[in-house]
Amino acid sequence: MSANVRIPTILRTYTGGAAEVAAEGATLGDVIADLERNHAGISARILDDTGKLRRFVNVYVNDDDVRFAEGLATEIKDGASVSIIPAVAGGC
Repeated sequence: MSANVRIPTILRTYTGGAAEVAAEGATLGDVIADLERNHAGISARILDDTGKLRRFVNVYVNDDDVRFAEGLATEIKDGASVSIIPAVAGGC
């Protein structure tokens, strides 16, 4: 299935500055693998050394947080919207 992946500003160096890219896959894990094939290095910013989603990276499929769904096994339907949102911390 084809998905539109929204890329946060901090990761756009991997996509040549593109804010949104297309990726293929039946699951979120497949989509991330396709992103890596087409944009080398991006998966290391999304996945940890064990291949799981990084603790401070939130991923949504059609506005649903995948941590409350099936994680990397979350099904991707054709035309799905995937948003990668790194957590932001800081302040006073």
